[in-house]
Amino acid sequence: MVTKQKILIVDDDTNIAELISLYLTKECFDTMMVYDGEEALQVFDSFQPNLVLLDLMLPGIDGYQVCRELRKKSSVPIIMLSAKGEIFDKVLGLELGADDYMIKPFDSKELVARCKAVLRRFQPEVKPSGPTPTGDYVEYSDLIINRTNYSVFYNGNQVDMPPKELELLYFLASSPNQVFTREQLLDHIWGYEYIGDTRTVDVHIKRLREKIKDHSDWALSTVWGIGYKFEVKK
Repeated sequence: MVTKQKILIVDDDTNIAELISLYLTKECFDTMMVYDGEEALQVFDSFQPNLVLLDLMLPGIDGYQVCRELRKKSSVPIIMLSAKGEIFDKVLGLELGADDYMIKPFDSKELVARCKAVLRRFQPEVKPSGPTPTGDYVEYSDLIINRTNYSVFYNGNQVDMPPKELELLYFLASSPNQVFTREQLLDHIWGYEYIGDTRTVDVHIKRLREKIKDHSDWALSTVWGIGYKFEVKK
């Protein structure tokens, strides 16, 4: 029996939440609806969703803060939902760790398609001991980045990492010593349709460096005035 993937819907508009739940249930997802940020944080651990649909404008704790709190303990994919269409709001949401951003009102088919796309990208595989990589991966001394099962092992330990961080690290490591501009990285990782700010790249690089320290054989290097590269030293 195939286990249904679970989606947590966080929206204070009960009509919208129920409509989203209806669309996703028809696609064989298991959904839970909550209507404020505090409740979302309370049920997250018990429900253990595979994906969170998170409205920004929530009573009490807003969607931005919910995203911050979830990212402190989980790399579960988050799609932000908002009536706001300003670039600043999109950039802030993505910089806080969201994986996608949809503006209300949205088409039901597009919402379902984006949910499926994010879930396809994020399929972590937890391994209790040292990994034997398979699929689409790159490997360096003490580092394995696997895009097939969205896992990163550093010094033998699995590192929790949101999809965009992993995709950025994988992309750079797949072309060692090649320099990419911030604009090129935005285009490759976030897509041509993403109208954003190159600060998004800087924020994700900073987070990667906090999790993956430079090695004697390789490093995430800044090329001043241009961009970044995965530098292989040997």
